[in-house]
Amino acid sequence: MSVVEQRYHAVIEVLSGAKVTDVAERYGISRQSVHTWVRRYRDGGLGALADRSHRVRAHPMQTPAAIEAMICELRRAHPRWGPRTLGWELARRGVEPVPSRASIYRALVRNALIDPMARKRKRGDYVRWERPGPMQLWQMDIMGGVFLADGGECKLITGVDDHSRFCVIASVVARPTGRQVCAAFAAAMRAFGVPLEVLTDNGKQFTGRFGGPKAGEVLFERICRENGIRLLHTRPRTPTTTGKIERFHQTVRRELLDDAVPFASIGAAQEAVDAFAEHYNTARPHQALEMAFPADRFFADHVALQQRRMQEELPLRLPAGLSVVEPSASSMTPTAPSPQVVTDEEVPVTEPMQVSAIEVERVVPDSGNLSVGGQQVWLGPDRAGLSITLWISTAHLHVFTTTGGRLKTVASRLTVKDLAALVASGDARPAASAPVPDTQQHRAAVEVDRLVSSIGIVSLASHALCIGAHLAGQRVTLRLDGITAQVMDGERLLLRTVRCPLPITACGRLRGARRAGPPPTTPTGPVTVQRTVSIRGTIMVVGQKVQVGRVHARKILDVTVDDTHITIHADGEPIRVVSRTTTQEVTRIKSRAHTKQRKTS
Repeated sequence: MSVVEQRYHAVIEVLSGAKVTDVAERYGISRQSVHTWVRRYRDGGLGALADRSHRVRAHPMQTPAAIEAMICELRRAHPRWGPRTLGWELARRGVEPVPSRASIYRALVRNALIDPMARKRKRGDYVRWERPGPMQLWQMDIMGGVFLADGGECKLITGVDDHSRFCVIASVVARPTGRQVCAAFAAAMRAFGVPLEVLTDNGKQFTGRFGGPKAGEVLFERICRENGIRLLHTRPRTPTTTGKIERFHQTVRRELLDDAVPFASIGAAQEAVDAFAEHYNTARPHQALEMAFPADRFFADHVALQQRRMQEELPLRLPAGLSVVEPSASSMTPTAPSPQVVTDEEVPVTEPMQVSAIEVERVVPDSGNLSVGGQQVWLGPDRAGLSITLWISTAHLHVFTTTGGRLKTVASRLTVKDLAALVASGDARPAASAPVPDTQQHRAAVEVDRLVSSIGIVSLASHALCIGAHLAGQRVTLRLDGITAQVMDGERLLLRTVRCPLPITACGRLRGARRAGPPPTTPTGPVTVQRTVSIRGTIMVVGQKVQVGRVHARKILDVTVDDTHITIHADGEPIRVVSRTTTQEVTRIKSRAHTKQRKTS
């Protein structure tokens, strides 16, 4: 029996004189339902007993269609605005009444402008704090991710006022050295005045307290001390302490860097950052400020505060030779008088010295593993505490005792810049010609022919020498001089250079050893290699970083390298051509992804 028939029988019983209470009890329903069926049958007959929709017919609180259209229009024009910002903009445009955040959220979901997601839970009970006025505390930090068209990555030195979230520092630099950070800090103080406190992390640009037993005061700490600024540092591994500057970094990445193409130059990147800082300070409402603009809150008491500080006769003191570049964004123009700048006596700046060889004095550590310029030299724990002298060039590294005895000679991995940096730091001094005569340093080199195994290894006596899986199955020639092993093909073209595992005397006793011929020649034509794109959209080839875009992340691309250019191909088509800025040789043909697949297969 269908539902309509059951209802019809109940109605007929009531119309025949049965009590409604008895009918309701017999059919297991309420008395109200029986009365409803009887009324509907009298009004519409048998067809009125069918199920009806329970949909609400009137929506007196529904958002009007015109306002919902305005919400969608604002969202399409500003894809990163959420319900709270959209509600603030509707109120600013005079909409009455303003829909609630939930109503705006549902309107965005209905029109497929956002994807519905579960509400995030708070990960911890954080103590929120804020200085009561502007210029009382600045938060400073350094962030990366500013990519250039030539593949380089710049850094952004940032600073915000704790009370107002006003961006006081946004400087793009190639390398965030301590001097560059201090120059950006000095420019901000010239523009806005001297803050009472500065909060940073424990980076080496900001503090020297983690620089070892010989570390002293860094330039940033000196500037703060001489200008009466209290310098605060976070505890290690507590980024939430500088949460305001970290949140500013997230805003920069989402609203500027994620959608930006690689910049043509540092100047172009700085212009884009300046425009973003102006918009952030003056035209972007901040939710933490009750939808106020940072500039309004920053300049509310800024003038009076700086006038009081100027009356205290505390001029801004900067070290001599510190180049200061004034902010170029119009939003970063001060309305208060700039403090007077007092510099120390000018110190002439000399150009870095160009050296071809250096000498370094060292004491062997307890581990026996000595490090100089980033290269490690193993001398053994039995020589711990021994004073030695290292003679280093771009080709060789000799280790001598204080009495002149030679302990070791290895191939040098240091570049000309590394040698100059060691001399400039005072750890090394320029050296004359090599202390080891050529006849003693380079005995007659030998050559051997070997077949590369399936995993890229050749055998030299009892040593397994890895020369690369991309050469698997090929017959190569190795030129051995006791320090390096140069891998050549049949036409004596240099394929790569690795460390020689045997002394020159043992090399002469190898199977098939013969006197070496002329040195190998470097390939002059273009070389095609393969590289895996990182998740940040970059590849590294011949020591040069090239930005190809995150759309190619984790893909394996072909890269053609010649003397002047680097060309990246995707699916056989060139997608990027950049000028080559390095002179390194190609030492790896296949990408690391190929190596991992070979190992796991």
